[in-house]
Amino acid sequence: MTVWILLVVSIALVALFLFWPRHKKIQPMPTAWHQLLNQHVHFYTQLNAIDQKLFEKRVMQFLQYVKIHPVKTTLTDLDAVLIASSAIIPIWGFPNWHYYNLQHILLYPNAFEEKTFQLEGINCDVLGMVGTGTLNQMMILSQQSLREGFMNEHSKSNTAIHEFVHLLDKADGSTDGIPESLLSKPYVLPWVQLIHRTMQEMQAGQSDINIYGATNPAEFLAVVSEYFFSQPHLLAQHHPQLYALLEKTFRQNPAQLLQTSDQ
Repeated sequence: MTVWILLVVSIALVALFLFWPRHKKIQPMPTAWHQLLNQHVHFYTQLNAIDQKLFEKRVMQFLQYVKIHPVKTTLTDLDAVLIASSAIIPIWGFPNWHYYNLQHILLYPNAFEEKTFQLEGINCDVLGMVGTGTLNQMMILSQQSLREGFMNEHSKSNTAIHEFVHLLDKADGSTDGIPESLLSKPYVLPWVQLIHRTMQEMQAGQSDINIYGATNPAEFLAVVSEYFFSQPHLLAQHHPQLYALLEKTFRQNPAQLLQTSDQ
């Protein structure tokens, strides 16, 4: 009996250790950060006042349990706001979602080399990546690319959102372009079929989707998700079937949100 009691107590202590940080009181957002959100995060400006408060709360919660480490650069308030916003936007339709597969983000000043992570050399062309192996629970982002993803209003790209979608894809145990943790089973087969059909169109030069998305299904999901959140009205117009399945995947309709906010 004593052994069982000790076992139960031990399990309880371990659980307390693992989950206690996520239940700490969420700090209020600094006043200056509201202006940063209004200036740079278009998704936030489309929300009503109640949802904006919720967005702010989720941003602060994210920053409470994921640590950002600048490498050869300086972490600014803007960087923190943009990184956290990039994390919350894809999971906005999932109020209780947390990135349990992420603990640390390394912020590099610009592009880096894929294998050595060096900032100098002819092969420094990586703008972001989700770590594996010894870098599990870690993400690396280019500061320059992070900011460009929010500053260019006409771009279909957003590196940080791209990497967070990789994490969502990875949540089911496999980074394969099929986010089974998000997508209902009846839509999995139509999604797989649409992936292959659209990738063929991309490879044939018959699509406006970034050709990098034709690398493999995982990159396809990340690339079209960037498009979905950056230019939703264009994606809905040019690729209605793809837009419809992404709407079901992320449980949100950013094109409609944009239309509503403009009225």
